[in-house]
Amino acid sequence: MNTTFVTASGTGVGKTFVTRLLIEQLRERGTYVDVLKPVVTGFDENDAAASDSGVLLTALGRPLDRSHLDKISPWRFQAPLSPDMAAAREGRSLPYTELVDYCRNVAGRGATLIEGVGGVLVPLDNEHTVTDWIAALEVPALLVTGSYLGAISHTLTAFEVLKARDIPVCGIIVSESESQPVAASETALSIERFSNGCPVVVVPRLRDSVGAPNLLTQLGLSR
Repeated sequence: MNTTFVTASGTGVGKTFVTRLLIEQLRERGTYVDVLKPVVTGFDENDAAASDSGVLLTALGRPLDRSHLDKISPWRFQAPLSPDMAAAREGRSLPYTELVDYCRNVAGRGATLIEGVGGVLVPLDNEHTVTDWIAALEVPALLVTGSYLGAISHTLTAFEVLKARDIPVCGIIVSESESQPVAASETALSIERFSNGCPVVVVPRLRDSVGAPNLLTQLGLSR
């Protein structure tokens, strides 16, 4: 496992929790991990520990200070909106070329995880989406989704978008939603029928990593 981009069918479906699980499981097997959450919106400087960046730094065992926040999440915006809108609220814009270059230059000694922002077609600026970002990096994507009503269509739409850009998808994670019409396993089976052999793994609703599936093994990332 080298570099993997963790993306999603939409916002709030569990990208950060899945990234945290991967960090913990990689560290447990003795693999050095580098992680980026380069763009984060809805960021509160007064409660950085509760942010996605804070959660990931804690999982890495690194201090929650300005230096480490700047490294893991150099572009932080206050408004809980898409990056283009959140940046505009602050009279800023997200420098797309700089973002891509920043991600390319962080080459981990063991494994590198890049967590995106929102879903696969969330706008980053006036011209680029998250999918453009993944394609520019030429790395495989891990697609995270939920088990809520409508998740199957959202997931398969996101999957087709990635396929259309020739982005390899190394797995689909169904992160159990708080409200769901059927068991998450049923949703996963429906998605799997259309995943063209791409592994689909269910992550139950958990408070921590206890009881979580071994994602590295189930996704074939343990090599």
